[in-house]
Amino acid sequence: MAFAISAGAVIRPIRSSIDESFALPPMERFEELINERTRGILICNPNNPTGYLYTRAEMNRIRDLVKKHNLYLFSDEVYREFIYTGSPYISACHLEGIEDNVVLIDSVSKRYSECGIRIGALITKNKAVRQAVMKFCQARLSPPLLGQVIAEASIDAPRSYTINTYEQYIERRNCLVDELNKLPGVYSPIPMGAFYTVARLPIDDSDKFCEWCLTDFNYEGETIMMAPASGFYSEEGYGKNEVRIAYAIDKADLKRAIFLLGKALEQYPGRVNP
Repeated sequence: MAFAISAGAVIRPIRSSIDESFALPPMERFEELINERTRGILICNPNNPTGYLYTRAEMNRIRDLVKKHNLYLFSDEVYREFIYTGSPYISACHLEGIEDNVVLIDSVSKRYSECGIRIGALITKNKAVRQAVMKFCQARLSPPLLGQVIAEASIDAPRSYTINTYEQYIERRNCLVDELNKLPGVYSPIPMGAFYTVARLPIDDSDKFCEWCLTDFNYEGETIMMAPASGFYSEEGYGKNEVRIAYAIDKADLKRAIFLLGKALEQYPGRVNP
């Protein structure tokens, strides 16, 4: 939101729900917010923080809406290497009929676990957009030299690295979701991509709970750290009993973390009946 505000843009969010596994909301919700000042639709696919992956049918519905209103489609696809459905990945660049309307965002930061490097790409067939972007590129200094060297080496890494990482994330995802859904009152949909999930907990306030875990709770000298999901909603009052969990650590540590989560939920003063 900070970048949008500084650029003078207005973001009109469309909320998805954990009860629908964060699937694409109905197109009527989009239509209600589109007016003469609307310029584009922004999606993250696979999604951070939910891990949701848009289906071909959902992407086609977005395409039809973009074409109908002559909008841009900004598609953040930095997690596209991490898809667990076995189905072909549908990129925004695969959508026919809106080739000049698509702007794809990519990055080495997530794919190679190099979050501080911040090197990526903006990809589009739209010449006017490319020319406008180049003005900003030429007005800025380049990314740090060390970051460029690391990013280039990462892209040249053998395919075996990517395959091994992918297989580890599948095992971690299955482990995390299985262990979460064993806890009383806890629910997590199965993330189909990326390496996050949003889980619903039997708590009164995720911000308070996450803070309490870091300040007051410990079991055998250990605790857990999670991100309150309320921070991912643009509207007040949503995500108050939800947290985002990343499965970017090994299975043994994940199992221990979920065990600690169970102990924390047993002791948390603000626990509620599911």
